[in-house]
Amino acid sequence: MQKYFILFGPPGAGKGTHAAPMVKRFHLKHISTGELLRSEIASGTELGKHAQALIEKGDFVPDEVVEGMIANTFAANPHVKGFLLDGFPRTVQQAMDLDEMLESRDEYVTGVISLMIPDDVIKQRIKGRALIEGRADDANDETIANRIKTYHAKTEPLIEIYKAKGIYHEVNAVGTIPEVEERVLALMDTL
Repeated sequence: MQKYFILFGPPGAGKGTHAAPMVKRFHLKHISTGELLRSEIASGTELGKHAQALIEKGDFVPDEVVEGMIANTFAANPHVKGFLLDGFPRTVQQAMDLDEMLESRDEYVTGVISLMIPDDVIKQRIKGRALIEGRADDANDETIANRIKTYHAKTEPLIEIYKAKGIYHEVNAVGTIPEVEERVLALMDTL
């Protein structure tokens, strides 16, 4: 049986940064919806063009598109020990769809690791990332504010769902990268 971990947190919480050591240590396949979509955008596909327009406004890409990419990744990797979902699910509907997807495989979400940071730190990190990575979607104040608002409105409700299932775990993501990485890996050791 494969394990399914969700890496949870607002934009700029460090999901991409902390995914790599989690994947390496626990032999997981990293599924970043952001990377999947950026690949489509870079390739200039119709999906990529549509996604780019939505992302530039700070909106989400339609569920069926994201879920199709994730289901394909699950199916294409039958021999990995598990998966680390980064950026999915982001809404209650996506969480329900993920449960159905996994139930059809006779599997379930193993654990949710939530990187917790305050909104002011989110803004600082996203602006810093825009400078380092040249990501235009990270440079606009209005887009950043919309992404934070969208996270609070649509994604935070998942916390209660996963708490009720007893699989939700928080990590203080404020600090240096090595400090937060140590906290994340120590938690993962217990799951």
